[in-house]
Amino acid sequence: MKIAIGGQAQLIYLPATMAQELGFYKEAGLNVTLLDFPGGAKSLEALMGGSTDVVCGFYDHTIQMAAQGKDLRAFVAMLRYPGLVLASPKITRMEDLKGKTVGVSAPGSSTHMFLNYLLIAHGMKPDEVSSASIGMSATAVGAITHGKVDAAVMTDPALAIVGKQTPDLHLLADTRTAEGVKEAFGVDTYPSAVLYSKTEWVEKNPDTARKLAAAMTKTLSWLRSHSPAEILARMPAAFRTENEATDLEVLKTAQAMYSADGKFSPDAVEAVHKVLSASMESVRAAKIDLAKTYTNEFIP
Repeated sequence: MKIAIGGQAQLIYLPATMAQELGFYKEAGLNVTLLDFPGGAKSLEALMGGSTDVVCGFYDHTIQMAAQGKDLRAFVAMLRYPGLVLASPKITRMEDLKGKTVGVSAPGSSTHMFLNYLLIAHGMKPDEVSSASIGMSATAVGAITHGKVDAAVMTDPALAIVGKQTPDLHLLADTRTAEGVKEAFGVDTYPSAVLYSKTEWVEKNPDTARKLAAAMTKTLSWLRSHSPAEILARMPAAFRTENEATDLEVLKTAQAMYSADGKFSPDAVEAVHKVLSASMESVRAAKIDLAKTYTNEFIP
């Protein structure tokens, strides 16, 4: 089976790759191929077009598609904190982004929705800021360090690399911690990186979904219980920076972000709906049964 990832070399999506590295997919009886895409929107396109079975991407997309009358269902929550950070080398206040260019992974992606929500929360309209597609890895680092964008929504390890090159980097919003999530969204946890698929696929392949959930929760447990040094030793080179100390630092931060049980909670799901409603008329106007956009039934 195929799993599409919206920017594979990001620590927020590390569990999907580590399940492969640790042999947990195989142990669960699955033959998994991981497909790397430049952003969540592209992974979603692959799913809707039939070229992948499952997406490792943001939960947002299940709600966005529900607003269009298309049924997707998330069945494992990999993170309890989104890990998205809005950073800028020069700008220190959210309000000063007006008229500026901000990098996002891709148009319509979860990083884009996050930016829109922050702008609205600070009294601005999304169209008062120009957004640029910069990906999430080396291209994102280049865009912000070379001044192609004034700010960017980033994740580790790209964020850590920029931080080393730009010591006075300003973090306008940081959802890598419980405090940052509470400040941005008003909740304790916020489902972001998940495994999701078409509801039809989930209902037709419950055994496969259960095996995937088992492999993923086992991986999350492994990541939370091993030291950053032990994780680094097993982590593919694509996730690493050129500085081992930086890698260990970002892994320690990431460990706190990984879900303890892989489950969704109704209040956290409602928070995602609230965020999307703020900037998407289609979500705001639609009657969406949020209970149909996720399930905990396959979690061991």
